[in-house]
Amino acid sequence: MAVDYAVIVLYLAGMLAMGWWGMRRATSKSDFLVAGRRLGPAMYSGTMAAIVLGGASTIGGVGLGYRYGLSGAWMVFTIGLGLLALSVFFSARIARLKVYTVSEMLDLRYGGSAGLISGVVMWAYTLMLAVTSTLAYATIFDVLFGLDRALAIILGGAIVVAYSTLGGMWSITLTDMVQFVVKTIGVLLLLLPVAVVKAGGFAEMKAQLPDDYFAPLGIGGQTVFTYVLIYSFGMLIGQDIWQRVFTARGDRVARLGGTAAGTYCLVYALAGAVIGTAAKVLYPHLGSPDDAFATIVKDALPVGVRGLVLAAALSAVMSTSSGALIACATVAHNDIWARIRGVVRRQSPATGAPHGPDAGPGGAAEPRDEVRGNRVFILLMGLAVIVIALALNNVVEALTVAYNLLVGGLLVPILGGLLWKRGTGAGALASVAVGGLTVVGLMLSLGVLANEPIYYGLLASLVAYVAVSLATRPTDAAVLDAWRARLAGRPDAAGAEPSVASGPSATTSPAGR
Repeated sequence: MAVDYAVIVLYLAGMLAMGWWGMRRATSKSDFLVAGRRLGPAMYSGTMAAIVLGGASTIGGVGLGYRYGLSGAWMVFTIGLGLLALSVFFSARIARLKVYTVSEMLDLRYGGSAGLISGVVMWAYTLMLAVTSTLAYATIFDVLFGLDRALAIILGGAIVVAYSTLGGMWSITLTDMVQFVVKTIGVLLLLLPVAVVKAGGFAEMKAQLPDDYFAPLGIGGQTVFTYVLIYSFGMLIGQDIWQRVFTARGDRVARLGGTAAGTYCLVYALAGAVIGTAAKVLYPHLGSPDDAFATIVKDALPVGVRGLVLAAALSAVMSTSSGALIACATVAHNDIWARIRGVVRRQSPATGAPHGPDAGPGGAAEPRDEVRGNRVFILLMGLAVIVIALALNNVVEALTVAYNLLVGGLLVPILGGLLWKRGTGAGALASVAVGGLTVVGLMLSLGVLANEPIYYGLLASLVAYVAVSLATRPTDAAVLDAWRARLAGRPDAAGAEPSVASGPSATTSPAGR
């Protein structure tokens, strides 16, 4: 085990070193939050795949394969489908908006009337998403090192918080590229074939297990439908995903790089389910399906290779955790805290130059102050994530809570804003409030894993959005004109970074604030 430990320790040390290096590049808000908006196709696709395939996709995906067989791939498969849809249909327009958060997009579209409440919902989603990845540390460290669960969460969480706080998106991008390579080698090229061979091949696996383990819908048609609603639609609107889209240096990179990442997710989904199915043959009586991944790695792989594959699992966990953490901190700092304090970075409609409390001499922004504030919030949110993770113990349940909140509260107003010009700010507010409260209420009464919360939450959100939008005055024409200009990527619109509106009472100037 000494060799395995050495591999993992070297990997973790490398993550911290990249965080330190990334700190030297993060000298502005744009660098810190969206890597300067200049990632090329290779780096963009690798980091996008890394963030969506985290602890739930790796540990949880193998666990679903252990419990349901090949149909356990559906959870991660629907994540890949959602990423493909985002990349093909929406990513180019999203990249052209030149914003930092989903709430800023809603401000632009609706004239500054939906940002705060949408920010609260998005913050809750990104917080829980970071928690799910942090929970996965416990499974890996417990099986491998025999560490206490709380110590494992604190250790892994501290490393992610450290490199994320140091360099922001640049550090996360660099570490994600390493993590993408490591988990491709560890999971797809090493663990997958070894697991199948150890289980006796597909013929032996089929002979040992019930037929349901090889049925396409063995997990249940209703469950697959729910996964589509939660994960495929969740990929379209999550702050963690959009923040990666914002890092692309152009429309083509966002579209083609995202398509490559989505295709990779489909392959990863099937691999996880096959590994879980093989684990069921080898270890039919594990205490928890989520133990399947670490158990098969520990028992089936040789020294050194075992360390690399467990490093791959840590890679998956850390990439999603760091991406969710910076998304959570970005929303908390830019969409919630700035509004509460009233410290809003505004821009002149005539020149696009910053002015107000965050402007420097001659109207120039003070990027280092921006970086400092976002860095503090990453640290604070990281500590909150570790504390919450210590109180929870189910990865899939925590992920379901996160996506139920996101999809039930924000899917309709976001897609409505992109696709329906008659949608209004009042309709968006009603949609977020009604959908979010419906989801929360039904989860409390029916259980977190029930299908009904997302069904009725989405329906209630849609009805509220359409009804209130039709009953209120259309969005101001100047706001819609500025919105269309930004979507089209016109130089007069795309050259300026939008500010956060001050809330429902914000004025609707030609700049959309």
